[in-house]
Amino acid sequence: MRELAWCDAEVVGAEDLDRAEVNPLREGAEGPRPPWGMRRAGWLLVACGLALLPWLYVLATDLPATATAAHWPVAWVGLDALEALGLIATGLLAARGDRRHALPAAATATLLVVDAWFDTTTAAPGGDFATAVAMALGAELPLAALCGGLALRTLSRSA
Repeated sequence: MRELAWCDAEVVGAEDLDRAEVNPLREGAEGPRPPWGMRRAGWLLVACGLALLPWLYVLATDLPATATAAHWPVAWVGLDALEALGLIATGLLAARGDRRHALPAAATATLLVVDAWFDTTTAAPGGDFATAVAMALGAELPLAALCGGLALRTLSRSA
């Protein structure tokens, strides 16, 4: 980001702007500074993330080793339905060359990683665990890497 330097003479026309001295505001800065509201929101999110750290300890020490979920099938069907919608939306937008495919791609990559995590950590030992690991390594994580790569490549081109 650059600013016009103060000068004694009054700048009158556009041709004078070409001759004005330009000084960098911040050395090594690559782009303009984010607006105040964006910076404030960013610091608020950092504070919330830090506030969650003690809560992780509470969860790790107080949660029971097992639990029964009343709507277990709904939770898993809902997660997989969101993944399917994300894959379809990402695929359709990418096939059309629409740069907005980065948004569902990033969300879908996240959902797929979360699915792999919960599949493997909630699976019963034995065959269920082997199936969960096979699904994670054979489908969920490779698809997450593809979606994440698409999102990152698109976002890095727009910078």
